[in-house]
Amino acid sequence: MARINENYQMLAAGYLFPEIARRMRSFQSDNPQAEIKKLGIGNTTEALTPAILEGLHDGVARLGKLESYSGYGDEQGNSDLREDLVSFYKKTRGVELSADEFFISDGAKPDSGNIQSIFSTDSIVAVQDPAYPVYVDSNVIAGRSKGFDEASSKYKGFVYMPCNDENGFIPEIPQEHVDLIYLCSPNNPTGAVATKEQLKGFVDYAREHKAVIIFDAAYSEYISDPSYPKTIFEIEGATECAIEINSFSKFAGFTGVRLGWCIVPKDLVVEGSEAGVVNRLWNRRQCTFFNGASNIVQAGGKAVLSDAGLKECYELISYYMENAKIIRDGLQSLGLTVYGGDNAPYLWVHAPEGLSSWEFFDKLLHEAWVVGTPGVGFGPAGEGYFRLSAFGHREDIIAAVESIKKNLVLA
Repeated sequence: MARINENYQMLAAGYLFPEIARRMRSFQSDNPQAEIKKLGIGNTTEALTPAILEGLHDGVARLGKLESYSGYGDEQGNSDLREDLVSFYKKTRGVELSADEFFISDGAKPDSGNIQSIFSTDSIVAVQDPAYPVYVDSNVIAGRSKGFDEASSKYKGFVYMPCNDENGFIPEIPQEHVDLIYLCSPNNPTGAVATKEQLKGFVDYAREHKAVIIFDAAYSEYISDPSYPKTIFEIEGATECAIEINSFSKFAGFTGVRLGWCIVPKDLVVEGSEAGVVNRLWNRRQCTFFNGASNIVQAGGKAVLSDAGLKECYELISYYMENAKIIRDGLQSLGLTVYGGDNAPYLWVHAPEGLSSWEFFDKLLHEAWVVGTPGVGFGPAGEGYFRLSAFGHREDIIAAVESIKKNLVLA
């Protein structure tokens, strides 16, 4: 008799973004005249740039000619794109890696969910709290949790690393032994960025405990302060204990195009294995479950990394970061406490005193017709906070901020 994977039943009810959509639909049904302004889900809004379009068109054209047609590509990604990423890391981060340490994928989210599959099911997992839900949920599905504790809103067996105003929303190093450590910098949802010193502490811990840091750097190109690291591999020793996940989604507007990469250094060592084993395991996993990213999309990725492509993408990033400034200035003018929005496209807002995250969500929706993301949806430490996104058309951002300033009732 077939049976379902019972670990799915362990997931807390109501995934964050579907619940937001449900509440929006309900409000819109009761208020059909309302023009809802969305500052919630982090989805890019501006058109792909000319250099990228040219690369994508070239990828399509090559498939239309016998002499340039290609079928399946390498599961690891096309070698020319991986070499371009090697050059990009060396030029922009001062980090030297090899092409066979890069694995091209269809985005950072799938890699973030799949990477845990190459590690032991009894691994002890540590996550930033709050955190992007896929880190926690994928490990619950894999069977690493002992159930959900309603009282604490935490999964049993996981180590939560709380992020709050006291620690600048960068977690402290675990006091106990853990095996897998999920870090995201610039952080989604808080917008906080870890310093080199803070990451060095995690690298030292991971090397001592033979732990692996899974480092999500999907928003690294939004860092404008040169003192902050854009890759964990800027930290000495990180190639021995860290895997980095990154993406073209927010970098180049590829949220719907789908292209990312994962770096698994050959120097990475875990308990009971030698250098190179983890790299080979991830390669085996990809070869078994994945036939490689689209040839067309990879051509677009190469265009992103061209001189023209990078110039256009950084102009687009500047556009979104100006949106962030508009949001931050508007909310601060009301006396709200706002974090982030300077080296990341997300703003982390302290809900008005006495309001929970979801209560502030409903208040903002009903009074200002603006949608954001309740902080508690990212973990228990997110309670009392609220995430707003800088992704949006400028006129919509301005309209949303003006509506908040005009209509939100604050004591």
